[in-house]
Amino acid sequence: MYEYFEGYVTAVTPSYIVLEVNGIGYLLFTADPYSYQVDANQKIRVYIHQVIADSFQSLYAFHALKDKALFEKLINVSGIGPKSANAIMAGNQNQGLLKAINEENITFLTKFPGVGKKTAKQIVLDLKGKIDDLFEGELLVPEPSVADDGDAAKELRDALDALNALGYSARDVKKVEKQLLAIDAPMDTNQYLSEGLKLLTQY
Repeated sequence: MYEYFEGYVTAVTPSYIVLEVNGIGYLLFTADPYSYQVDANQKIRVYIHQVIADSFQSLYAFHALKDKALFEKLINVSGIGPKSANAIMAGNQNQGLLKAINEENITFLTKFPGVGKKTAKQIVLDLKGKIDDLFEGELLVPEPSVADDGDAAKELRDALDALNALGYSARDVKKVEKQLLAIDAPMDTNQYLSEGLKLLTQY
């Protein structure tokens, strides 16, 4: 079992980052990979949850202990696996998630990949009133920087790839792409990803 790693981000992809710790590169799945930046000079700490299955092991990374705690509560809900929990947490929309659970908004919860009505009802049953303490104050996610105009196309493409990696359908991602292209402001990948997730889960 691991509590946290401290190291240097050496790669960022649509679904995971690579963190080098004492010469070893760990592949870490994360809900918002583009909230991290490759930087050989900046050591960071990420909190870790290890998933052990019959045929594989995987590691999930989080900026803060609150994020890790929420992830662990989600995967303890029947029907929610690590990938679905990752998708639910992506975009740091946790206040919306809390409101949906406490108001028993099944429609909102079924917007996430892999969450049907039965699972959404189970989320409400298991978590209503039980995760409020995790939302006292902001989760420790760094502020993104604004992208240069020349990088905008790549930033948007990376964000769309991240939405695909989270499990959203190609049709839904294509629809969101048109809406993101209409935004008249330069954004970085994480901002595009956050806006895309808001559009996908709006109700």
